[in-house]
This record gives sequence, C-alpha cells and structure tokens, in this order.
Amino acid sequence: MPNILSAACEPALRRFALSNVVVGFDYDGTLAPIAETPDLARMRPSTRRLFNAVARRYPSVVISGRSRSDLSARIGTVPVRHLSGNHGMEPWGERPEYEAQVARWARTLRDGLAGHVGVFVEQKTYSLTVHYRKARDKSRVIRDVHAAVDALRGTRVVAGSQAVNVVPAGAPNKGVALRRVQRLLGCDVAIFVGDDDTDEDAFGALPPHHLLAIRVGTRGTTVAPFCLPHQAAIDVFLERLIALRSARRGSS
Repeated sequence: MPNILSAACEPALRRFALSNVVVGFDYDGTLAPIAETPDLARMRPSTRRLFNAVARRYPSVVISGRSRSDLSARIGTVPVRHLSGNHGMEPWGERPEYEAQVARWARTLRDGLAGHVGVFVEQKTYSLTVHYRKARDKSRVIRDVHAAVDALRGTRVVAGSQAVNVVPAGAPNKGVALRRVQRLLGCDVAIFVGDDDTDEDAFGALPPHHLLAIRVGTRGTTVAPFCLPHQAAIDVFLERLIALRSARRGSS
C-alpha cells in the first residue's frame, strides 16, 4: 500500500481534501495509540490540538467500536459533527433485542472464560469485546476465546487488536454508519482512516472515486488503497489536511 503522506499520493489527498468531503476516523489505534486496557486509551495532546483544528475546517466524524457515551467523553470539546459507537450500531441500530442478545453473550463468555487470567469481556450494550492482550499463554487463550465465541448464535465476529469483537449478525456496521453520515451531512465524498479489521466495512463502503480509505499500519490484508505507516503518523496526516484547507482559503 502506498503511504498517503508520500509525494506520489499528494494529488489524491488534495483532490479529496478540497472537495465537499466528510472526514471520518476510528478512535483506538487511529486517533489514540492502542493501550494496555481500553480505559487508558487517550489522544496525545498534539493529536487533540490538530484534530480540533481539522474539525473546524472539515465536517468530521468518529466511528468507533466504543460505546457512543464513552467515545463522547474521550472526544470532549473537539467540534465533530457526529459520533457513531459500537461499530456503527449507535445510533443506527439501538434495538432492545440487540441489547438483550449481547447481555446473554456476555454472561456466557464470562462464565466460559472465567479461568483464563488476563482475559476480560467488555460489554458495551450493543456489542462486546473479549480482550486478551494481558494474557500470558496467548496461543491457548486465542484458541479458547474463538471456541467460546463460535459457540454463540446470531453473531458477527470481527478480529481486533489482541481482541475479538462480537456484534449481532445483520446489525449496522461502520460502512453503514459512514454512508449515513455522508448523506446526513450532505457531502459528496469521504475520507476514512482506521487501523484494523473492524474498519474494513468502512473502507469498502463507497466506490474508490467517492472514498479515500486509509489504513494505519502496513500489516494484514485490507481493501484500503492507502496507508499511514504507523499510528504516530496521524499527526502528520492531520497537519496535511489543515494545510490543504488553509491554502485553499488563502487563495480564495
């Protein structure tokens, strides 16, 4: 994948940045570095400052696996136009039956994985995540986690960063959320930046001429045609977005 920050990719980035575009981001691994536990994930002060400047120049949204309330607390005063949580289910799929289904799964998984040190089930109302980053015997834990998840019914399972995400089958995903906010905000095209398999639905949500999809990191298979080399490069990307809009304003 070519680096979106390279000189060769400058025309593509410029074309989208100077269009009627909505700019979307995942949170963990994209705006914020991956942390040991989900509660520790925070944007660096430099990223927050730059993201604030981007959100004042572009219609900006965050689409995350976190619950919408959690995401709102972490984004704080940055003037984003929309937040979508639970992999696109909030607010687009807030159904009581999904909530009840996830609660049943959480109880089953907590009981079934209780003997595994370093594994915990994060219940987020409409989806859940089984984290195993702090587990010692990773190969055994991964096998047992997947076996437990596979035994559940009605799920869609998406791999995360040393985690497994479980959402109700057929529920709205990040791709649905991106298309809806694009229409909601009246934008012609979109930019979306994410870092793992949970973002692939967004990367394929629109045709390439309507979506600039960028994956953070160079490992793994992705439909995104561009990448950022690592999470820390998000600051450079945000700076580039600011510079492109500032140059347009200066020339008008």
